[in-house]
Amino acid sequence: MAQRLAPGSAVLGAARGWARLPIIARIAVIYVLGRVVTTAFLALAAHLSGPASRFGPDATVGSFVVGWDAQWYWLVAWEGYPQTLPLTESGQVAENAWAFMPVYAYAAQVVGLPFGAWGAGALLISLVAGFFACVMLHRLLKPRIGSSAALWAVTFFAWGPLAALFQVGYAEVLFILLLLIALDLVARRRFAWLYLVIPVMAFTRPGILAFALYLALYGILRWGRRRRDPLPAREIVHIVALGLIAAATGFAWQVIAGLVTGDPGAYLATELSWRRNWGIGDSTFIPFDGWVQAAQFWFTQWGMPGWAGLITLVLIVAAMVGMLFTPQVRRLGADLRLWSASYLLYLLAVFFPQSSIFRLLMPLTPLAGALAVPRSRSYRLVVLALCLLGQWLWIYPMYALGNTYWQVP
Repeated sequence: MAQRLAPGSAVLGAARGWARLPIIARIAVIYVLGRVVTTAFLALAAHLSGPASRFGPDATVGSFVVGWDAQWYWLVAWEGYPQTLPLTESGQVAENAWAFMPVYAYAAQVVGLPFGAWGAGALLISLVAGFFACVMLHRLLKPRIGSSAALWAVTFFAWGPLAALFQVGYAEVLFILLLLIALDLVARRRFAWLYLVIPVMAFTRPGILAFALYLALYGILRWGRRRRDPLPAREIVHIVALGLIAAATGFAWQVIAGLVTGDPGAYLATELSWRRNWGIGDSTFIPFDGWVQAAQFWFTQWGMPGWAGLITLVLIVAAMVGMLFTPQVRRLGADLRLWSASYLLYLLAVFFPQSSIFRLLMPLTPLAGALAVPRSRSYRLVVLALCLLGQWLWIYPMYALGNTYWQVP
């Protein structure tokens, strides 16, 4: 008769078996289980979707995959970009496809061909890119915080509040994969590969200008440390050249839109067309002005004075700066802190904060490593529970409700 194992022995055996798995297998298990949980949340949101939702009472998980901005990527894949900018009845530039970069849209079209559906290609790209983003996140963080903490960071990423983006037709996850590859290449000083990665990043989604700033700050950091960390001339050339390429490709889409439409301001006018939905009227683009406008707009909407919003904005900026100097974030290394600072500054310069702000914070994914630094198991389980709660609190309003201006992914 087989000997029955004590419960403690079974747990210990399972822990040892888990530890013996190759790291990529452990990441795969975490990622697949995360997708099961997210699918359950999306299915529940589809069940709760009613007539007031943009998805209607017959919503399905499949309709969520091609919902919201995925519709714009699909339009790009099937119709391309307009040569003449569409106008509103009042003669203003209307929302149009120039706000969406081409890489994800056309890649999903190609991948979806065997399935006869763009949405299938979009889903596959997001799912596969998400898995490899988890692999790259672990690779990036392991030398800094250890393999165990890095695996917890992967868990927080794969199960986090924005985990639905792994399963819908948005370009964010593909961009995160490319970003993590780029940050890892910089960390390992394998600069030659970046000449391939940077242009693809630039035409996947906006944000490459933040990477240009990051490379400039990284170059300054390396120069300041050159006595104890040698900086060969070839690396100086690479850093400068790559920074210039990132800056050039960051503005290239504006140039392309201007050449195709004959309107040099086509791209900025397109981006600003979305701001009119928030009731702030027409405006020209002024760096950093979006946050000032939004601070006053949101507080006025909530029945509070605009000056309270400005004070809150100052406190938020101070908190973001302070976060970068916490011990947990400092453990991640100066280069990842520089990337985080660069991207936050980029968001402050170009974005009008609204419900999409959570999605636009996704390029700060390396900061998940800071959440994983404390070694307490109970702490990590609490963070994981908060990740799951945040995931549902994001999915429910964006997909089950999705019927007002603050429920936009």
